[in-house]
Amino acid sequence: MTQPAVHMPVHDHDGGPWPAAPGRPGAAVPWTGLAVIAAAGLPVGLLWWLLAPTGLNLITRDPALAAGSNPETWLPRDLVLAGLFLLAGCLSGVFIAGNRPARLGTATVVLAVAAGAAGALLAWGTGVLAGTWWSAPVDTSASASIAFSLRAYAMLVIWPAAIALAIFLSTVFGSSEPGRSSADA
Repeated sequence: MTQPAVHMPVHDHDGGPWPAAPGRPGAAVPWTGLAVIAAAGLPVGLLWWLLAPTGLNLITRDPALAAGSNPETWLPRDLVLAGLFLLAGCLSGVFIAGNRPARLGTATVVLAVAAGAAGALLAWGTGVLAGTWWSAPVDTSASASIAFSLRAYAMLVIWPAAIALAIFLSTVFGSSEPGRSSADA
């Protein structure tokens, strides 16, 4: 007597932004999403130079904040980058978490944080390069901070930290499927 063949699904595709790996739902790594996060450092760096004091200074347009020789411009310049990193990190974390954050694999989260770190470094380098190319030459013999630069290197961890926090909050407060308890997820 022959048993009828039972067809089991190879993997459970949950309709997220990327297909699940066979046998491990939600474990696939969204390489294109990670590349987009890292590449977002280019426009973030350009925005930093466009908006920040001692850059193009489009936020205030105050001539007193246009010169890097004024030490009062150094903190606002760093804070503009911090704000851009916070926004980019929150958007990146929500982008990666998608509509099913509980299904993210550990590798995806770690790689998303690494992509955020790469994006932060790329933004920093892009902003400094834009300042070198498009700002008037300045004498930095008194302090290197006179040129368009970043003084507080700790700001570079804001983007990856915001990604981790956004993924965590999406996982904790994310909506569960209707008819399914949180213990089943």
